Amino acid sequence: MDNKQPDPSVVFPVPAIDYVIYVKPTIKAKNIIVGDFTYLSDTDFEKHVTHHYEFYGDKLIIGKFCQIAKGVEFVMNGANHQMGCPSTFPFYIFEGWDEGVPPLENMPLKGDTVIGNDVWIGQNAVILPGVHIGDGAMIGMNSVVGSNVEPYTIVAGNPARPIRKRFDDELIEMMLKWKWWDKPIEEIRKLIPLLHHHDLDEVKKTLAAKLIRVTG
Repeated sequence: MDNKQPDPSVVFPVPAIDYVIYVKPTIKAKNIIVGDFTYLSDTDFEKHVTHHYEFYGDKLIIGKFCQIAKGVEFVMNGANHQMGCPSTFPFYIFEGWDEGVPPLENMPLKGDTVIGNDVWIGQNAVILPGVHIGDGAMIGMNSVVGSNVEPYTIVAGNPARPIRKRFDDELIEMMLKWKWWDKPIEEIRKLIPLLHHHDLDEVKKTLAAKLIRVTG
């Protein structure tokens, strides 16, 4: 039995595989925040975050235990041009045009992009500026996500649309109260059999008992 402890500070967490990384220890940009154990099937996360200019002030915030496939792109607010004027051309970006950055209130800013915990983002999906994706959601491969995604919901397509909820409302509510991703590592290790249990009725019973002990 391997007694090695999970370590969110390592870059390459899978033995003998050099193309899967834990994202958090690789981040250099101050406006990208990533939780523990979120991984990417690639070796350079920040190249997947595009049009992220510091003067806009927007953040990319990603929770814990997210699974991000190869080719995923997070498009930030810098991709948006002024649309309420005669030309959309961004003169202020290029040398020699003598135009300063427009007031941010004139820009179609969508705010921070926020990804919850335990979110699975499929290969080549594109997340557009300002989108909020709830805990436990699943994003289909090649999807373009331009609007918010509810927790524990599967979306796919271009534009991405809800396919179905992963669980019934009762279990979703339990999962959102339980927040397993915030538990200590040793507790999460013990919870793995429950987290990978396929009998959702049994999961409900177990979670109901756990939540009663916490709130009772």
